[in-house]
Amino acid sequence: MQTSSDRHEYPSHWEADVVLRDGGTARIRPITVDDAERLVSFYEQVSDESKYYRFFAPYPRLSAKDVHRFTHHDFVDRVGLAATVGGEFIATVRYDRINADGRPASLPADEAEVAFLVQDAHQGRGVASALLEHIAAVARERDIRRFAAEVLPANSKMIKVFTDAGYQQKRHFEDGVVRLEFDLEPTDRSLAVQRAREQRAEARSVQRLLAPGSVAVIGAGRTPGGVGRSVLDNLREAGFTGRLYAVNKALQEKELGGVPAHRSVRDIAEPVDLAVVAVPAPYVPEVVAECGEHGVQGLVVVSAGYAESGPAGRERQRALVRQARTYGMRIIGPNAFGVINTSPEVRLNASLAPEMPRPGRIGLFAQSGAIGIALLSRLHRRGGGVTGVTGVSTFVSSGNRADVSGNDVLQYWYDDPDTDVALMYLESIGNPRKFTRLARRTAAAKPLVVVQGARHAAAPQGHAVRATRLPHATVSALLRQAGVIRVDTITELVDAGLLLARQPLPAGPRVAILGNSESLGLLTFDACLAEGLRPLPPLDLTTAASAEDFHRALTKALADDRCDAVVVTAIPAVGETSAQDAALAEALRSASASAPAKPVLVVHVELGGLAEALSAAASTAPQAASTAPGAGQAPRPAERPATTVGGPSEASPRLIPAYPAAERAVRALGEAVKYAQWRREAADPGKVPEYEDIDEKGAAEQIDELLSRGSGLTLAPEDACVLLGRYGIDVHRALPAPTPDEAAAAARTLGYPVALKTTAPHLRHRADLGGVRLDLTDETQLRRAYTELTDLFGTPEVLRPVVQGMAPRGVDTVVRAVIDPAAGAVLSFGLAGAASELLGDTAHRLVPVTDRDASSLVRSIRTAPLLFGWRGSAPVDTLALEALMLRVSRLVDDHPEVVAVSLEPVVVAPGGLSVLGATVRLARAPVRDDLGPRTLPVV
Repeated sequence: MQTSSDRHEYPSHWEADVVLRDGGTARIRPITVDDAERLVSFYEQVSDESKYYRFFAPYPRLSAKDVHRFTHHDFVDRVGLAATVGGEFIATVRYDRINADGRPASLPADEAEVAFLVQDAHQGRGVASALLEHIAAVARERDIRRFAAEVLPANSKMIKVFTDAGYQQKRHFEDGVVRLEFDLEPTDRSLAVQRAREQRAEARSVQRLLAPGSVAVIGAGRTPGGVGRSVLDNLREAGFTGRLYAVNKALQEKELGGVPAHRSVRDIAEPVDLAVVAVPAPYVPEVVAECGEHGVQGLVVVSAGYAESGPAGRERQRALVRQARTYGMRIIGPNAFGVINTSPEVRLNASLAPEMPRPGRIGLFAQSGAIGIALLSRLHRRGGGVTGVTGVSTFVSSGNRADVSGNDVLQYWYDDPDTDVALMYLESIGNPRKFTRLARRTAAAKPLVVVQGARHAAAPQGHAVRATRLPHATVSALLRQAGVIRVDTITELVDAGLLLARQPLPAGPRVAILGNSESLGLLTFDACLAEGLRPLPPLDLTTAASAEDFHRALTKALADDRCDAVVVTAIPAVGETSAQDAALAEALRSASASAPAKPVLVVHVELGGLAEALSAAASTAPQAASTAPGAGQAPRPAERPATTVGGPSEASPRLIPAYPAAERAVRALGEAVKYAQWRREAADPGKVPEYEDIDEKGAAEQIDELLSRGSGLTLAPEDACVLLGRYGIDVHRALPAPTPDEAAAAARTLGYPVALKTTAPHLRHRADLGGVRLDLTDETQLRRAYTELTDLFGTPEVLRPVVQGMAPRGVDTVVRAVIDPAAGAVLSFGLAGAASELLGDTAHRLVPVTDRDASSLVRSIRTAPLLFGWRGSAPVDTLALEALMLRVSRLVDDHPEVVAVSLEPVVVAPGGLSVLGATVRLARAPVRDDLGPRTLPVV
């Protein structure tokens, strides 16, 4: 528990764990009065040169006055942060609010002087950059808008920290000192710099786990078969190229299964990069402490008994992560199945998988060990229905994913030259907002295929996830918007992965079908139509077709400009031999080589020989390497050919995936077609328009004033109309009508014709229940309608009737935006009415929405034809509808306090639209969101 300094309570929300440039972690927290000894100890380990750069003069030690000043903060005008590893300071940063004369000040002064000091041993790890992000976020929270820093010209490292941060800055030289001034408002460049650093750091932290130079298995026993011993044997048999150690307190031997054995990690003379922990949960804290003190870089914890076992285990899991991060280590697990890296330079099988997978270019991530086994098994098999046309580059089974998650692995795969396709089995997404951001970037470079488990149930007990109010279908739609290939089963995951790993992306949906079975061709044709593809009439080669006939037909189909992909169907001939299988496979492979830009798939029926032959048709297919350490002279990852955009590496063999059913092949092809279309559209994502009539400042002031009355506020209709009006969204005026006389007066004010409608919650937006009367042309009709409503539904106090001028006829729609705690800001669109709600015909996009997003949103609902002149009706003004969506998106993006907007109904006419009802809800914005400084998830 930290002791508060001076005026304000200790701001615990400023505490954060961060990943540094080298992949290690550090803890950032406010400096308090309890840190005096730590500060002195830290300062003693800083070189004289670094001290000189900090104080502009020789400064060998801190005085008592200095220590008091640097540890006593009010957390408003004076703030200090420290980066710690193992509980000790490795760097500090502080700001002091100043006035225009550079003297100490308080609000309303909005400038502060900032200064850093980094221990020499930790310089170059990106500590100062991380501290700058966090101290800037703190300063913005305390209404500081600008930093000033004075730096000696020779202190080039610190000058680079400031200049590389991406903020707009001024720089001048005076009295032998460089003075830097920069605004703290995030810019596109500062955000890009921050996210690039995040990617490099998190990718490096995963690389340290997947490519260690040495591994210690802690808990490896004498008797084969135990968890620890199994991992040790798997590492040894896979031919791990680094140093391997067995660790067990009970061991007296110097070797275990031919591996050097020790009783403690401390007894190992050499550095240990990775420790696999396989001891009972109560003994794990002692093991983690030993690893941390020995300098181990990361842990794979296969031990169970954590969050999956209940509340006590969940607290044990939190303590495990906190302890590991204290030492700068990252964790895979607990309750993990393990990790695999098939690279010849590593050959790491630190898992419970008894066999090393075949090397290949598919990356696998699974939160479940059982599903991980199934995935590895299916990809490893060279038959059984799906040809194993490629192998695995890396495999991570995260277990409870208490620390390293799918987001971290995506950061690694993004620029991993050994991975062309990423397959993920996710039972929960801890940070969907970040996942969609990373997925969008990854999918722009290589395919990302995801299957979600636990879609209709709570997340597994071991997973800490943010609650979401969005249905699964909405989350899936948002993932697809980010370029994720969403499939429903493990079979579909493997099917899509095999196609994408070795075939180019199709240029369009046109499919040629050829084969030796008319019936199988027709099944394939129907499957293509069901997937939204455009198949050409099947070509039947008859059952007498030879390998040469297939070669000739496939070559002709691939040369046809009317087709973008080819599906070959094949059934076995009576008495067919393996030689004939090989001949057909070679014929298909050589024909496909004539058109390398078009994908080819094979549908076979009970034809294991052909499946095997197809995967082996190219002599350059990946083969299992020797298990001897250091065997093989394959080029290092940095020297391997880069992945080509839109398909596999140019140096990769043209291996043809084979499927046992037409539906499976076509479904995989359909996903590839949709992904290719997304890739083309992602190259030009559109833009967020600028509107000159938006009053962003006025809206911010109004929101602040409204929230001063209290948080969690649903605005009164008048306030909602004013706020929306500041963003160019005009709401059709409605006047309250608590009595017939007041209804008549409202109608005279608005002008006839008018509508009379109830706003009671149980009748609102339910015209089908009779709570609305339209086209009332005079007072007599209005009073009659008023009487009818009150007679049918109750008193005016219950009905809350309003009078509203009639809007032009059109199509009734609904536009909504909501801030989901997990997914972030989401814009939704659909037609108004019970039918659309019942069918779930609503489309969604992540905010901020671009002009292309708005256009696709309007067209993506099933009932969209009603907007474009269905059955002879007049097309409505969809451009006005798109502009409305863009304005709503801007409102919630500019002001995170706007947590919900509902415009219903929005009547879209042939010329223009009318917003007839609006609801807006405000709440205090969270202190930090995805735009804030880099942090690891809080445990």
